[in-house]
Amino acid sequence: MLITVYSEEEMISLGGLLARVLEKNDVVYLIGELGAGKTTLVRGIARGLGYTGRVTSPTFTLMNIYAADIKIFHFDFYRLQGNDLADLGLEEYLEKDGLSLIEWPQVADNLLPPEALLVNIELVEEDYERERLVTVSARGQRYQAKVEELRGIC
Repeated sequence: MLITVYSEEEMISLGGLLARVLEKNDVVYLIGELGAGKTTLVRGIARGLGYTGRVTSPTFTLMNIYAADIKIFHFDFYRLQGNDLADLGLEEYLEKDGLSLIEWPQVADNLLPPEALLVNIELVEEDYERERLVTVSARGQRYQAKVEELRGIC
């Protein structure tokens, strides 16, 4: 599913729509270069789930937890290497009753669940001032159903 997003406000709105199809124990992989809008999308998801506090990138802290209608675990693996994650106890968070939103999942691909919702955010012509192309896809039937549900509300 391909969606064109023209502004920060539209990215936040898309996050709100995503929040409508997400539930406890879901895993979302957020893929895109620095500054593409991954954390902005997380802000929209968090708002859509009732969180009113500040949403920031956990680049240096590795994880932020947001107490929303569903507890949100927001990970950012940008500064890590795959072997760094083995000691963090990541699986403990993935098994809790929360929603896991993971920026830079490719760093830990072999340690993460094979099934997830994938959100790929691309810049148009490498221009940060232009629209973004957001592709939402699925790994696994559970997430394919979420993509279809999202298609119905977009």
